Amino acid sequence: MAVIQSSQPMRLLSRLWGLFAALLLLGASAFVSVAHAGYAAIVVDPATGEVLSAVNADQQNYPASLTKMMTLYLTFQAMQNGKLKVDQELPVSTWAASRAPTKLGLRAGETVSVNDCILGMVTKSANDAATTVAESLGGNESHFADMMNAQAALLGMSSTHFANANGLPDPNNLSSARDMVKLAVALYHDFPQYTHYFATKDFVFRGRLIRGHNNLMDRYPGMDGLKTGFTDASGFNLASTAVRDGRRLFAVVLGGRTASARDNLMARLLDDGFDNQPTPDTLVARAGVPSTTRRVLAALSPIETAEADETAPAHRRSSCPAHRSKSCPRVAKAAHTTKHSSTRRLAHRKSSKKVVLASASNSHD
Repeated sequence: MAVIQSSQPMRLLSRLWGLFAALLLLGASAFVSVAHAGYAAIVVDPATGEVLSAVNADQQNYPASLTKMMTLYLTFQAMQNGKLKVDQELPVSTWAASRAPTKLGLRAGETVSVNDCILGMVTKSANDAATTVAESLGGNESHFADMMNAQAALLGMSSTHFANANGLPDPNNLSSARDMVKLAVALYHDFPQYTHYFATKDFVFRGRLIRGHNNLMDRYPGMDGLKTGFTDASGFNLASTAVRDGRRLFAVVLGGRTASARDNLMARLLDDGFDNQPTPDTLVARAGVPSTTRRVLAALSPIETAEADETAPAHRRSSCPAHRSKSCPRVAKAAHTTKHSSTRRLAHRKSSKKVVLASASNSHD
C-alpha cells in the first residue's frame, strides 16, 4: 500500500511534466508557426533575371525589419504621386510613440518630417518612424498592412503576408528570400530618384547622430544599400545590392545566427554572384540559425545585445576584408564567433530572474 501511495506523486509529476512540454510546444508554435528552415539566401541579376544562387529561397521566414522595405516602397510611391512631400511634417500618435525599440524616441503629439522618418527607417530601423508613416498613409497601421499586402501581390510576392509596418514580431508577418529580393529590385527599378537613401550610413536627428546598422557597406566595395533586420525569432537578416564593373546584383540573407556571420555570408554570396557561380549550400547553412529549437528558445528569452552586435565599432568587427573574401576563412570564423555568442546568450538566460514573454515583441535591429 505504501508503495502505491508513493508512486502517485511520481505519476502526477510525470503528467504535469507532459502537460508542461505540450504547452511549451503549443506556445512555441505561435512563434515558429509555418516556420522556416532557419536560414535562406538568394542572389539575382536583375538585368538578365537570372538567379545566381538560391538556398531555401521560397521557405517562409520572419522578415523582421526587412518589412520596412515595403513601408519605404509605399512611402516613395506616395512621394512620387504627390501624396507626401519630403519636408512634410507628420503627426506622431501614442501608438507610434509606444512602439518597441529600436526607435528614434518620438513623442506622442509632436511631428516629424517624412525625410527624417525615411532616414530613421533606413539607418536605425526606427519602428516609431515606420508606424508614423503607416498611420499617415493608411489611417491606422492595420489598414496600412492591407496596403502593403496589396502591393506585395502586385509585385508577385506570393509567399509574403505583412501584419505591420515595421517588422516587429508577429506570427502572421512572413516572407521569403525570393520575395524580399523582388521587393529590393522593385525599389531600385521603380524609384531610382530615392534609392540614394539606402546608402545613408548616419544622419543627424535633432542634434543627435543616428548611426546605421548596415556595417557591411563600410567594407564591401560597391555596396550602396539596402536594409538590415533582426528579431530573436528571425535571426539576422540582410538585403543588399552592390555594383561591380557596371553590373548590379541584389541579394538577401535570412536567418543568420550572428550579425557577422550574416554579413560574411552576404559578402561571399555577392563575390560568387559577380563570378557567376553559386555559393555552396553548406556555407549558407553554417551561417544560419542551426535549429528550430534554438529559434524557439530565442523567441521565449530574447537576448539584449543584438543592437550592440549590429552597431559595434569597426575595430570590434571582423577585420577580414570583404574584397578578399575568396581567400579568407570567414565562415569558419563566423562559426567560432557563434560558439562564444551562444555561451554568452545562455549565461544571460540563466542570470535572468524571470522571462517576460511580452519582451519577445522587441525588434533590436
